[in-house]
Amino acid sequence: MKRSASSRPLVGVALVICSCLSLPFGAAVAAQLFPVLGPWGVTSLRVAIAALLLVVIARPRPVRWTREQWLAAVLFGVALAAMNGFFYAAIDRIPLGPAVAIEFLGPLVLAAVLTRRLADAAWVGVALLGMVLLGVDGLIGAEPLDPLGLVFILIAAAFWAMYIRVSARVGAIIPGTSGLAVGLVVAAVLLIPVGVPAAVTVAGDMQLLLLAAVTAVLSSVIPYSFELAALRRLPQRVFGVLLSLEPAFATLAGWLILGQSATPLRMLAIALVVAASVGTTLGVRRQRRRADAAARDGAGADDERLGDETGPFTAPIPLPD
Repeated sequence: MKRSASSRPLVGVALVICSCLSLPFGAAVAAQLFPVLGPWGVTSLRVAIAALLLVVIARPRPVRWTREQWLAAVLFGVALAAMNGFFYAAIDRIPLGPAVAIEFLGPLVLAAVLTRRLADAAWVGVALLGMVLLGVDGLIGAEPLDPLGLVFILIAAAFWAMYIRVSARVGAIIPGTSGLAVGLVVAAVLLIPVGVPAAVTVAGDMQLLLLAAVTAVLSSVIPYSFELAALRRLPQRVFGVLLSLEPAFATLAGWLILGQSATPLRMLAIALVVAASVGTTLGVRRQRRRADAAARDGAGADDERLGDETGPFTAPIPLPD
């Protein structure tokens, strides 16, 4: 049965939430491999395994692509390699929750730049306040944040903003998940120099290889496929604010898997970012209902405005089983 127009934004919201759940738990699993493989070695293995899985699932045919499609896929690969590598290098030095909160500055700033409604700007402000509180908690807590770790996570934040922009372009001009598959292949190639030693290490240890595979599925295959699909259903500014759920799930994953504590100040910050996400989600739903009501009344002008608000991506794409 074909999905109604009003269901598409809500499906996009659900996809972003699933991505937010998957990513931090994958990062928590990856952190357990750092003592053996190092953060860049884990990044390389994760990306390579994810690339292999996506190529098998999507079966891309890039030989038929245009120059514009190839350029978008290559830039996507660059963003994936740098974003993931610097993020893992950061969480090797600072706790997972604050790291994700600081990295979120990338999409948060992007959302603020792209917003055109006062309500969107207000929710961005709420999310930003949550990010500030998380940063303060990291500075005054029992374990000060490592300066080099902060540099790494800020670099990752910049590439995260690039990832959102480029992935939207990939979703627009490359059908299905083929763009994601080729982007991951490009990222894997770029990471080969740091990946060879890690591959040699895990070749004779099935437990390490299994953990690397779990990391790849949780941190790459599931979230990137879901986010690519979400960007076909949501405007980029809404997508960026919804990602403010990630610090909350990252704190939960750090507590459950890595034993990292959650202070009252950090919990307050999490409440703020969740409030921003819920407010944005409800705003999208109300806007959709008003637009659908206008469409039923035959308001063609409202239909044109609706297309601008919900973004250019409307058709569903195949996701991995």
